[in-house]
Amino acid sequence: MYNTRMAEDKITLPKGTVVPNHIAIVLDGNRRWARANGLPTCEGHRKGFDAGLEMARSARKWGVNTFTVWGLSTENWDRSPKELAYLMKLYWNMVSVVEKEAKKDDIKFVHLGRKDRIPKALALYIKRLEDKTKDHKTHIFNAALDYGGRDEIVRATQKIVKDGVKAEDVDEKLISSYLDTRNQPYPDVDLFIRTSGEQRTSGFMMWQANYAEYYWEVNYLPDMVPRKLADIILDYSRRRRRFGGDDKVEHLKFDPRVTAKLELSWWRLSHIPEGMRIRDYAMKHLKEQYGLSKHLAKEAAVYFIEAIAEEKDEKWDKAKDSMKKFYQLIKGEIKLAFEPKIVASMEVDFNKEMKSKDSVASASDAEGIAAEHLAEVYRISILQATKAAHLRVLAGVEKNLALAGLGDEHWDRAEDYLHKYYLALKERVA
Repeated sequence: MYNTRMAEDKITLPKGTVVPNHIAIVLDGNRRWARANGLPTCEGHRKGFDAGLEMARSARKWGVNTFTVWGLSTENWDRSPKELAYLMKLYWNMVSVVEKEAKKDDIKFVHLGRKDRIPKALALYIKRLEDKTKDHKTHIFNAALDYGGRDEIVRATQKIVKDGVKAEDVDEKLISSYLDTRNQPYPDVDLFIRTSGEQRTSGFMMWQANYAEYYWEVNYLPDMVPRKLADIILDYSRRRRRFGGDDKVEHLKFDPRVTAKLELSWWRLSHIPEGMRIRDYAMKHLKEQYGLSKHLAKEAAVYFIEAIAEEKDEKWDKAKDSMKKFYQLIKGEIKLAFEPKIVASMEVDFNKEMKSKDSVASASDAEGIAAEHLAEVYRISILQATKAAHLRVLAGVEKNLALAGLGDEHWDRAEDYLHKYYLALKERVA
């Protein structure tokens, strides 16, 4: 996880985090936030724009080159005159803030959208700041005001026609050169965020977001803080971006049913084949699950067994140390960019929760930890890890019931859930 040093402005991302070059955010939920809190609509907009600017500052600090916010769509002109007047005041303030920070942070300010319908004074102010910062290169702040994705493509097409471009000369590169993001180093969106729980793009940057990773944030914009943005960037960092290609992980070729049977036997111990040492059986399990060489599986099994032994005696810190060594070996072999210390801590915390006597609360907490753990190890999003995490917890619950002597049928159910868990996992990583 990211490091929190008391204040939001001190948050840092873990070493090795893949930071998107371009983040685009649909600023949504200001009015609903205000209504939910018994406040005037304008107060929701004020809090939302403060949150948007704070996220932009954090993004720059973490190395994001381009940050795009959608403040006003081409369809938003049906708002009340009072609300629109307040929004224009906020946009003026936003431009003013960016102007003050542009010199210090080397920000290039770019307006996306139409200038003919926003107040003339604001349009002139925007144009002046665009001209003033046109040579800045470190960061880009795109402000989409009176912007629509279709409208942008229509305007670009009109310019192409007016310029007399021949039909055979029109290609993707040419169209991109006529869009509002032309001449930017990272015009294509890497990470697309929409706040307030809405799960639609509304046409925002429909050309540039062709291969964007999407994140639907349930919180309203005014409740967004840098800590939450850090979580979203970490989720993005875990994703395997294919761009239409094939990125299968060669080591993860396990057979879900075989792996489930091996793990269940490990859980039961007494079902390990006669004459086979626990270490040898652990080796067999790890070779199947991770595709390790015999030598590496032997070394990894030692740390794996140590961790389990420490957990049995509830020596959680020692278990984490052993599990860290285990994951250091795994990482070097399967070439996935997780942090061994973090995933070791997650795995031990998961096992600790599953041993808790408060079964309902612990299962709920364990499921969240399991999702984080799977996302971190296998480089998938939290959403993609949710199904497997749920199945993992169900298997663990059945294991606990079986160990409590409540019947062998619970072992059968545990194996079934384990099989489904490994199937769900392989769907994502194979």
